[in-house]
Amino acid sequence: MIEPRQIIEESDSEITINWSDETESRYRAADLRKSCPCAGCINEWTGEKILKPENVTENLSFSSIAIVGRYALNFHFSDGHDTGIFSFQYLRNLANSEKAEK
Repeated sequence: MIEPRQIIEESDSEITINWSDETESRYRAADLRKSCPCAGCINEWTGEKILKPENVTENLSFSSIAIVGRYALNFHFSDGHDTGIFSFQYLRNLANSEKAEK
């Protein structure tokens, strides 16, 4: 399993994760907020996205970041949202999907 070796807070709105396979992924707060996997942002039954990306400001920042167990991060965003638990696997998949889109 690929795990983070280092999590770096680059600024109040960007983090970098260095993974155990030597890959580096950068994440912006606004992009993570738009991808939040919590039940308030994604319908648990249908998987449909409830959160409208246009409602997320681009200058969003992290109020705080916490490690959840050994498997995830929880972000407290400057808009007050803090219920999403972003597993390391989910974060890695986000980074991979962004690379595929480019």
